[in-house]
Amino acid sequence: MSIEYNLFKRYNPIEEKLINYGFVKKRTGLTFEKLFNGGSFRAVVTVSKQGNLDGTVFDVENNDEFLPLRIENNQGAFVGEIKEEYEKILLDIRENCFSKNYFTLPQSNRITNYIINKYGNEPEFLWEKLDGCGVFRNQETEKWYGIIMDVDRSRIIPKEKGIVDVMNVKLPPDMVLEVVKTPNVYQAYHMNKKHWISMILDDSLNDDKIMEFIDISYTLSDTKKKRTK
Repeated sequence: MSIEYNLFKRYNPIEEKLINYGFVKKRTGLTFEKLFNGGSFRAVVTVSKQGNLDGTVFDVENNDEFLPLRIENNQGAFVGEIKEEYEKILLDIRENCFSKNYFTLPQSNRITNYIINKYGNEPEFLWEKLDGCGVFRNQETEKWYGIIMDVDRSRIIPKEKGIVDVMNVKLPPDMVLEVVKTPNVYQAYHMNKKHWISMILDDSLNDDKIMEFIDISYTLSDTKKKRTK
């Protein structure tokens, strides 16, 4: 994954703020340029009409793209310095011109907003190295009732590739046996397959059906365990 993708994968641009920041409208979108490292390098950052951010770093002396920046795991101290300065430029743009989403895909964020509005539970990101994995927890019982995580599609559908958001919810075991027979509902990834199902949040399953499953899962999480004497 590129530097730009990793920094902006869960962020949306705000055009007015981009223009106020110094971005200039072009035929294909908005463009911003900045010299750095004492003026020896130039960052050119573009935001397409679709809202995708991309960037190129040029060596000013010969006006060529500084390709060593894109070589992973093979960077010396100087390249690391240029990368760090470039990332600071990108992070400043992100802080001043973008709004944050919890997750990557539009449906993931719609579902998240539904949960927040109905149950008051924002996703909890419990693992630093898994920043695309958010847990929804019933605050009364501390039980999980939903998990959204970014995984390779092949984990759910063999031979298919590409990073997607997947949601796991809990259902009664007899219901699990039935719903996994329907299109776009799968056996749970990384959870107990007897009690949990997975859904890819790419709009292959409509919001209402997903929300129906979330409501059932929340109800199950609302039951406190009986104490044994």
